[in-house]
Amino acid sequence: MSHDANPTIAARFDLDYGDFRLNVDLILPGRGVTVLFGHSGSGKTTLLRCIAGLQRAPKGFLRIAGDLWQDDARDLFVPTHKRALGYVFQDANLFPHLSVDGNLRFGLKRSGQPPADLTPILELLGIDHLLKRMPDGLSGGERQRVAIARALALNPQVLLMDEPLASLDFKRKREIQPYLGRLHQTLKIPVLYVTHSQQEVAQLADHLVMLHEGQVVAAGPLAETLSRLDVPQAHERDAATVWAVAVADHETEFHLTRVAFDGGSLSLPQLPAQIGASLRVQIQARDVSISLQAPAATSILNVLPASVTAMADGDDGHSVIRLRIGNLPLLAHITRKSAALLGLQPGMAVYAQIKATSILN
Repeated sequence: MSHDANPTIAARFDLDYGDFRLNVDLILPGRGVTVLFGHSGSGKTTLLRCIAGLQRAPKGFLRIAGDLWQDDARDLFVPTHKRALGYVFQDANLFPHLSVDGNLRFGLKRSGQPPADLTPILELLGIDHLLKRMPDGLSGGERQRVAIARALALNPQVLLMDEPLASLDFKRKREIQPYLGRLHQTLKIPVLYVTHSQQEVAQLADHLVMLHEGQVVAAGPLAETLSRLDVPQAHERDAATVWAVAVADHETEFHLTRVAFDGGSLSLPQLPAQIGASLRVQIQARDVSISLQAPAATSILNVLPASVTAMADGDDGHSVIRLRIGNLPLLAHITRKSAALLGLQPGMAVYAQIKATSILN
């Protein structure tokens, strides 16, 4: 499941049909999960279909892992069946007459590839005990895990996923999310994942591309992009920052776990996690307050030195403050009156008080 090649994806597409135009120019990382995020009609699936070759943009360029799949300047277009990709749709689309094992090996037979060692894929997705089962005996979450495994069995250079949780109920989504969370940690290929769910963005994305009406409005690493003040999500009531952290130690006498990030640490309720384990924490902007001085006595454990990097007026009398703590950004929603009384300005040194966090994995 690994490929040694150019570590980036270059994608440029200009496609105009009806009253919609897709016009994007992206450089994406060659590893990890890139989430394509936006409301319905923003162009997410169209972009994915252009990358797959299912739709051809009259003006297009696509290079993945050093291989050129489209370059209209050279009249080059590699058809879908010759692109080393895996595609997972909203519905698993398993062959009902084949067992799980038969579904996994069907694509290999069609592609002419030699029999693959499926063991790492089976372990990654936790389906090794399902091989003899038929699709009608699987839950929705199990079917999607098999569909992902079938796509990975082809040893693709890129895995494309088009809202794979959209057809699942809440229970089945919860069932499959831990397996999806392993993708960015385990796979050595890029995953492009389409969703309109902010929760899936927070749980899965390493890199985020925000689309609106066929245009890229923001793109970059997850934490930096979510905290940009020029994107609507930073101003919404449920605005949040997502940090990657690692378990540093356990304070068992206080039932706390300390997690470290690039530039500091947080104390969290005790977690059943090993020292060194990687976690994601989500911090709601409304759970962050700001002080000009380090509080002398407070019940809030997580008080961290910070600097103000940007400010903007929000709705309903609020100010949106972008802070930097160590090398990570953090959003705070406070009242405009509080911002005025504190005299906040970009460049000021302050203290951020984090009242609550949530663990995403």
